Amino acid sequence: MKSNLFKRGFLSLIFTQFFGAANDNILKMVLTYMVIDGAWAGKLGSGGQGIVGLCFTVPFILLSGYAGQFADRNSKRYVSVLVKVIEIPIAMAALIGFWVGNLWITLAALIALTCQSSFFGPAKYGMIPELVPGEDLSRANGTINMMTNIAVIVGTMAGGMIADLYSPQASTTGVISTPLLWLPGAAMLLVAGAGLITVLFMTRLEPGDRGLKYNLNPFSTYISSIREMSHSPLLLVMLAWGYFYLLAGLALLIIPEYTVVLSITRSEASVILGVMAIAIGVGSVVAGLISGHRIEPRLIPVGAAGLSVFFLLLGIVPPTYLNVLIFIAGAGFFAGFYIIPLQSLLQKLPPDNERGRFLGTANGISFGFLSIASLIYALIRPAFTGPIPGTTDKPERIFLISAVLMIVGSGFFLVHMSRRGISFRGPDAAAEKDDG
Repeated sequence: MKSNLFKRGFLSLIFTQFFGAANDNILKMVLTYMVIDGAWAGKLGSGGQGIVGLCFTVPFILLSGYAGQFADRNSKRYVSVLVKVIEIPIAMAALIGFWVGNLWITLAALIALTCQSSFFGPAKYGMIPELVPGEDLSRANGTINMMTNIAVIVGTMAGGMIADLYSPQASTTGVISTPLLWLPGAAMLLVAGAGLITVLFMTRLEPGDRGLKYNLNPFSTYISSIREMSHSPLLLVMLAWGYFYLLAGLALLIIPEYTVVLSITRSEASVILGVMAIAIGVGSVVAGLISGHRIEPRLIPVGAAGLSVFFLLLGIVPPTYLNVLIFIAGAGFFAGFYIIPLQSLLQKLPPDNERGRFLGTANGISFGFLSIASLIYALIRPAFTGPIPGTTDKPERIFLISAVLMIVGSGFFLVHMSRRGISFRGPDAAAEKDDG
């Protein structure tokens, strides 16, 4: 890791990604807490955070196809600088929405921010093979995931604290502090400015295929990419990677509700999210170090088994703040083992001139699974609501559904990937074959 991962271009990518992910989570978390028990409580109904989740994911589904083509047609450095410039006015719109207390302006800012992020995704993952050699892909992805999850920690924990200051809850003495209406937008502007500065240090990258013609139907892009992927193990790899986001999406919707389940503050609930992000980052780095200069599919079933066990514990064991932190940390650690080999295969297997399009499709599919998670949550959440809100609600039991989905889904993908030539007993055959 001492050479290729500490060069200017890759470091610029790491920090640019860090600030982008932090901003996404600041806005999303403040909005989530506001519709659960804050300034806009009840305006989106029971399980309203699922609606916030949809606003966060649907733009990725609709735009990732275009984003992949845009990344293939242009220098990925140009794409990165462009999206960071656009982030500034979006943060200003969020500032206005929070300042005037308008839920719909703020939701519109969230949608705009996810549109901007959807164009960064394919460029971000597509440029990693341009910045580091192939033998360092696993470690590079582990490092990116670690920094992304540190950003999630910062964003979620900051989001909880900002939510408490923006819409204060009554203290133990019954006193409610003066709300700081400017704080969420000001924080977003500061982070967006930092991201713009870091992206300017990115090294020049080769221009894309200027002759590429855009397909204006994003779904036809997905269909053609999926058709091409189906001739190799790549399709199953993409679906297994995306499937993880279904389960992660459910977890991200359950955890903020621990403010009610455990009678804790939003900042304390954000600590749970932060611990999960730390654990995913640590698991990703460990998976990258274990992989060394190879891609290790053997880590995928280990990660799936660990996730299943800790989801079961979260759903079965009566929750306390301590055991929730421990079980969330365990689930996050094994999540790193599950996603790093899949992410590395997604970058290794596509042809160089179509990597952006394929990664854009994978990005769209992953956010499709996140959208499904939001829909599932909105549909099943009322079944876990008791007649007296706050006393018999059991949203944590939804983790049992996550465990079943993990067991069934991972079993399906592992069986079919092994039939398509991906070995779970030794170094990846598909990747070695690709190296010639």
